[in-house]
Amino acid sequence: MKACISVVTLGVADMQRSREFYVRGLGWKESSASNEHIAFINASGLVLALYPKELLAQDAHVNSLGAGFDGITLAQNVESSAEVDAAMAAVIEAGAKLLRPAQSTFWGGYSGYFADPDGHIWEVAHNPHWGLDAMGHVSLPE
Repeated sequence: MKACISVVTLGVADMQRSREFYVRGLGWKESSASNEHIAFINASGLVLALYPKELLAQDAHVNSLGAGFDGITLAQNVESSAEVDAAMAAVIEAGAKLLRPAQSTFWGGYSGYFADPDGHIWEVAHNPHWGLDAMGHVSLPE
């Protein structure tokens, strides 16, 4: 199987609130393929989908109940520490909950964490050991 992630779907409690956060609050572009039941956002070669949590759990045949940390974070890498600070300010302004302010890291980078309105945890990071191409895709060392 090829190592590739095409879509990340976030189960959300309130579609309108999530659209407000990602599309209006962060300014991310929603695809015309979206409808009232699901939102598709172009995330530079990856699709971020927003779908009602209950329906997502039903589709996967799992229980939708549960809270707290479920062992996954999403991340966006940026070109500099200043971009981390700017992105963190933008997400907080859009309604995110600050989990850890941006700061220097033990691995030599700079990052902060926030939670979206449904509690999905995001990191915004600058990693000086990785490159980013013109589209913002990470270039890992060989």
